[in-house]
Amino acid sequence: MPTTLNEQQETIRKFRSIANFPTVIGAIDCTHIRVKKVNADGGQLYINRKGFSSINVQVVCDADLKIMDIVTRWRGSVHDSRIFRECRLKQRFEAGAFSGILLGDSGYHCTPYLSTPLLNPTTPQEERYNRSHIRTRNTVERCFGLWKQRFRCLLRGMFGDIETAKKNNCCMCCTTQYGHRHERRCVFW
Repeated sequence: MPTTLNEQQETIRKFRSIANFPTVIGAIDCTHIRVKKVNADGGQLYINRKGFSSINVQVVCDADLKIMDIVTRWRGSVHDSRIFRECRLKQRFEAGAFSGILLGDSGYHCTPYLSTPLLNPTTPQEERYNRSHIRTRNTVERCFGLWKQRFRCLLRGMFGDIETAKKNNCCMCCTTQYGHRHERRCVFW
């Protein structure tokens, strides 16, 4: 995540240039990475809503589709909003570490630091808000596409043990980031 005020302002500027949505410093979403069927106790907790075993990986990206934050420790059955509710990044937002907001989909709870689309827009202003929100938040969807294109195993699935799959996801994120920004580190928890 951008740490200095200058970095945050530059990130906000880049996001605003997409669809004129103000004060955005990140787009957040989760993606399911298929893993081999877990037969141990609790294995059913890896079954996601689509019926396959996975880990649910949370990513926050910037306007340039670079991954700024990743959480790889959650089973497939865990909802995106719970992952965010229990992650360190949320605590940092609550502590005032950032001058902007995140954009998430309607699966997240709207807060002062996480904006979601309106479910039933009725006015032209609400419809304009949703269009701008969707276009701007789409960066994280495009980020997932590039990430999975670069690391095809994310499309096919990770078929080693679960802990190895979590670490591999983080390592692939780091490898991708290394080419973009040498100073950034990826931390998984």
